[in-house]
Amino acid sequence: MTSETQPEPDETAPEKAEVGVGPWEGELPEGDHWDPDLLADGDRRNVLDKYRYWKHDAIVAELDSRRHNFHVAIENWQHDLNIGTVVRTANAFLAKEVHIIGRRRWNRRGAMVTDRYQHVRHHPTVEDFVAWAQGEGLAIIGIDIFPDSVPLETYELPKDCVLVFGQEGPGLTPEVHEAAVATLSIEQFGSTRSINAASAAAIAMHAWVRRHVFNQHV
Repeated sequence: MTSETQPEPDETAPEKAEVGVGPWEGELPEGDHWDPDLLADGDRRNVLDKYRYWKHDAIVAELDSRRHNFHVAIENWQHDLNIGTVVRTANAFLAKEVHIIGRRRWNRRGAMVTDRYQHVRHHPTVEDFVAWAQGEGLAIIGIDIFPDSVPLETYELPKDCVLVFGQEGPGLTPEVHEAAVATLSIEQFGSTRSINAASAAAIAMHAWVRRHVFNQHV
């Protein structure tokens, strides 16, 4: 294709918005939480506006001061691609920690860098995870479809708990199912047998928030 036959640029197409803010304008603010490099160069990170120009450690410390009581765990025996999205959602709902059971390596792309602000702990085996949860006094709550599953919509979620999700496809392992004080299912109304693991995690986390942040009873 020659230059004469190339299409004209579409001048009406909207320009892609630039994320974040540029260099700080005006007198520099005072405080140890400000990052001098970000103030000078701008802050293009995926963070709330109130955290613009803050040091990374300062953001994590502020989040740590008000994290919720629930934890999230997901089994990772086959490099589940949902883990990154689960971490991102856990950050959004301010979970205490995310726990990876099984393989240590996981695909971080779906996390959108939120794993830098969310505490993530690895447990090589189910036994290790169960021992940790019991030692912390956390109720293990499985989210999956089993004959003994109770509807999430009618269950009184405990305040101190860890919500556990299985891999896409096989779901929770029998070991986690046995260790759980309850296994909850999410009510569905279509033709599919199950919903995506990351979607289920988001629904369960929001159920905890509705109960223990907004005091909405089942």
